[in-house]
Amino acid sequence: MIGRSIRLDAVLIQAVIAGALSFAHLHDLAEAAGQTGWKAWAYPISVDLLLVAAWRRLRTARRDRSAWTWFVIALFASLGANIATAGLLDLTHVPAWLRILVAGWPALAFLGGTLLAHAPTDPAPAPRSEPVVDRPEAPAPAPEPEPVPESEPVPALPEATPPPVPPALVDHARKVATEHRARTGNDIDTATLRARLGVPEDLAGAIVAQLA
Repeated sequence: MIGRSIRLDAVLIQAVIAGALSFAHLHDLAEAAGQTGWKAWAYPISVDLLLVAAWRRLRTARRDRSAWTWFVIALFASLGANIATAGLLDLTHVPAWLRILVAGWPALAFLGGTLLAHAPTDPAPAPRSEPVVDRPEAPAPAPEPEPVPESEPVPALPEATPPPVPPALVDHARKVATEHRARTGNDIDTATLRARLGVPEDLAGAIVAQLA
């Protein structure tokens, strides 16, 4: 903490010294160009204020060409005064073009300060919106199956009535059955009776039922 405080103090002292020297050089140049009295003191204040205003503008708008232009103009005015008063210019015989520049500086500084003060600031960057992703639409719900109507109960078919058997055929069948029992020892079945008599199956069954 102590080292940092000493370094900051040294920077501030250096800035104060540089500012005071630049201030004095601007004053001397303005006074040599015919601006006497309080006007000579106002020139360095005007140059330094324009330089600070342009720098503050650059801190908020790095791409502002107007701020860069006025920063370079103020820096050139301050640097030019420092070089001119270093013995390269005879301050007792200031050239006419330099007198014109010094005399026109107030209007130029006023224009630059006004433009810097009323220039629109850069709009804040709009929040980046997420890309809209086309989401597949949800499939429509499948229609509920319609209830299947209960099938009506199938009415029971009436039992087939056995065909009528002629009595003579019954007597003949009884003789055949008696002969079959005497020969085989078993009652005659429907298939055998049907084969012996040569009658349909339902009629043979009806005859067997009467023989039982």
